[in-house]
Amino acid sequence: MDKIIIETKNLSKVYTTPFTRQGVKALDNLNIQVNSGEIFGFLGPNGSGKTTTMKILLGLISPTQGRAWVLGKQPTDVAVKDRIGFLPEESYLYRFLSADETLDFYGRIFKIPKIERKKRIDKLIDIVGLGNARKRQVKEYSKGMARRLGLAQALINNPDVIFLDEPTSGLDPIVARQVKDLILDLKNEGKTIFMSSHLLSDVEDVCDRIAILHLGRLQKIGKVQELISNPEITEVSIKGLNNNLKVALKELVEKNNGQMIDIHPASETLETLFLKTIHSDKKEN
Repeated sequence: MDKIIIETKNLSKVYTTPFTRQGVKALDNLNIQVNSGEIFGFLGPNGSGKTTTMKILLGLISPTQGRAWVLGKQPTDVAVKDRIGFLPEESYLYRFLSADETLDFYGRIFKIPKIERKKRIDKLIDIVGLGNARKRQVKEYSKGMARRLGLAQALINNPDVIFLDEPTSGLDPIVARQVKDLILDLKNEGKTIFMSSHLLSDVEDVCDRIAILHLGRLQKIGKVQELISNPEITEVSIKGLNNNLKVALKELVEKNNGQMIDIHPASETLETLFLKTIHSDKKEN
């Protein structure tokens, strides 16, 4: 049986303002469970309650009603803080520190011993591909480089649970692919990842299960492939299909009470095409 790492029960949050007598319900009886070692996608349009949920799970705000647990404890428990990592939508890094200094700073906050801290910094710098820029000040970094440093910062304490808010936002396709590959590597290490994103293709690429919110309410939850598949239609890939075979195939399908809906050439995703084109150009040059 899978171990539950994140759980909410009837989680609700109502915001009140001095300008209105009635509160605004940002979250309405949310019930989810996230299992150990899975990548869980949290989806929804702006105002759906994603940020509110993540803030509650991080212990930054309290729910109006209901409860939440992370690693079996209340999110506000100090013991939980040491075992989680968080990448916010915008990486707020000190502009005049280098990557080494940034990670050393956060390592000191977690009271990681100096020798261990140095080992972790070297490993993370290598993982996020900032080896050639580790001594440069963050103010000289591109958004993609700053994003990768932000991810390294979220991993400095070797967390068991990682919260990612729009991890590929604003990144070019190459860096976005690198970040997604890193997320998959973290899963292979046994990490549990709670990921919020507006980029549905990213979620489809890496997530095991997803939850879809709208107006604070949970609309759907389940495995990605189960939710997006259509059991009434079967796709078949055939190589070397000529006109005679098309006619014969259509007759065979109709003879067995089926319906040929469409026949078209196979296609790849635009991301795959882009990455193949770039990598091919690099080899030629």
